[in-house]
Amino acid sequence: PEHPPTLPNPSIPPRPSGPGRKLRKPRTIYSSVQLQALNQRFQHTQYLALPERAELAAQLGLTQTQVKIWFQNKRSKYKKILKQG
Repeated sequence: PEHPPTLPNPSIPPRPSGPGRKLRKPRTIYSSVQLQALNQRFQHTQYLALPERAELAAQLGLTQTQVKIWFQNKRSKYKKILKQG
């Protein structure tokens, strides 16, 4: 007999596809206060030294990795806009 298709159970996290693949963390949602501080710092400097990154992360309640990735993405977006215009 045919069985109806099973729907994913929201309480069970999805498995990574393929061997050795890691699950991705959910996308970080930055608050408006965090975004304002990040953008202000980016206008001052596009690259942060380790101590600056650690200090900013602590001030904003983010991890250093989140700050690092935000700056990487912002630099990439900035360069893309410069190329277009």
